[in-house]
Amino acid sequence: MYTHGFSPFAGSLAPGLAFAFLPLIIVVALWTIVLKGFALWFSARAGQRNWFIALLVLNTLGILELIYLILFRQKSASFPSATPGVSSTPQE
Repeated sequence: MYTHGFSPFAGSLAPGLAFAFLPLIIVVALWTIVLKGFALWFSARAGQRNWFIALLVLNTLGILELIYLILFRQKSASFPSATPGVSSTPQE
């Protein structure tokens, strides 16, 4: 069978099957983006350069990000404030 252009599903028995996985692909992509954002944010704020580079370069569907956030993230709230003279902890 001759096809115009490249398609991985050309001539397959169930071309609609690719669209059945579309919601799963979207959920996994959003999951990965959110976890990567949190992990990169915390590693950058804590000055953990090696973790930041590893999290930025490696794509593991959120597995490395979860490991970092659960086991290696610094739990202290003593990060420096982005605005000079403004405390990052609430004052009472």
